[in-house]
Amino acid sequence: MIALIQRVSWAKVEVDHQLIGQIKQGLLVLVGMQKTDQQDQADKLLHKLLNYRVFSDSDDKMNLSVTDIQGALLLVPQFTLAADTNKGMRPSFSSAKAPLEAEQLFSYLLTQAHTQYSRIQSGRFGADMQVTLLNDGPVTFSLNI
Repeated sequence: MIALIQRVSWAKVEVDHQLIGQIKQGLLVLVGMQKTDQQDQADKLLHKLLNYRVFSDSDDKMNLSVTDIQGALLLVPQFTLAADTNKGMRPSFSSAKAPLEAEQLFSYLLTQAHTQYSRIQSGRFGADMQVTLLNDGPVTFSLNI
């Protein structure tokens, strides 16, 4: 699994001009799934998302996690993160998980997230989404699980 995480002051996702997910301080997480990804990678990713220390403590050091600050997660499926961009001038999606399997895995990730933490919002799998955010820092990391 590939996750692009951004520390945000706020973020929201809309589909057809309808707000479907919104958070205040927390992490916007764009999630891409590759062919070989399974539930154990989703579990590892969720553990990392909830515990990754990217928020500043009183000494302005990145020592606090989203759970430490009682922030939120906005999980957004993003097929294009699984693209192979090594050759040519057009991305290849041959390494991406098939849509039905990817949707099931994203659903699993979302279900697990809701059982482990109360401040979870999400985008909609397969939808044309508009994501708006205020990146805090900016602080952005790419996680490969």
